Amino acid sequence: MLLHRQPDLTVVMDNVNKAHNLSAIIRSCDSVGICDIHAVSYRKTVHTEQNAAAGASKWSTLNLYPDIEMVYSKLSSHGMQIIVATNCDGCMDFRDIDYTAPTALVVGAEWDGISKEAIKGAAHAITVPMFGMIESLNVSVATAVILFEAQRQRTLKGMYVVPQLETECFDRLLFEFSYPRLSRELKQKGESYPMLDEQGGIIDQ
Repeated sequence: MLLHRQPDLTVVMDNVNKAHNLSAIIRSCDSVGICDIHAVSYRKTVHTEQNAAAGASKWSTLNLYPDIEMVYSKLSSHGMQIIVATNCDGCMDFRDIDYTAPTALVVGAEWDGISKEAIKGAAHAITVPMFGMIESLNVSVATAVILFEAQRQRTLKGMYVVPQLETECFDRLLFEFSYPRLSRELKQKGESYPMLDEQGGIIDQ
């Protein structure tokens, strides 16, 4: 699983607040190899629901922020193109984006959609073309559709064949996933993790 992680692909949830949507988005993120997910909420109740939904996956980290500007500043500093999923005039077809570049996909709240601040700070606005009577997809469904297009492009480029995680990050996550209880204890004590052998056993030091 760690060999297929994509540290330069992420999702930002802009005030998405329904637990079932949060959980579904987190599962989709994990399935395409996303390590870190970001969420913005403007209400304390949403923070509570986001924290609860974070338990839907042991394998991805949910980072919470009070405003979209803070998230954008962090993502931009890592050289990520910021893409918002919406249905406003002038949106690009979601398949016309190059997702092999470092990319952050921003999805919006169930009722309000993407905030004006989120759209203003993004490089591109995209949409999923639809031909029925319904104007938009459920946020978790739309996120999955777009993420699997990103996975398709990255697969064709061989980005799931060559490990993308830095060695230090890979080793840290491997230990935390292999020994969750011990890693929590060591973290609380401020102690470093021991090395693992090729079979995953702890090397005595």
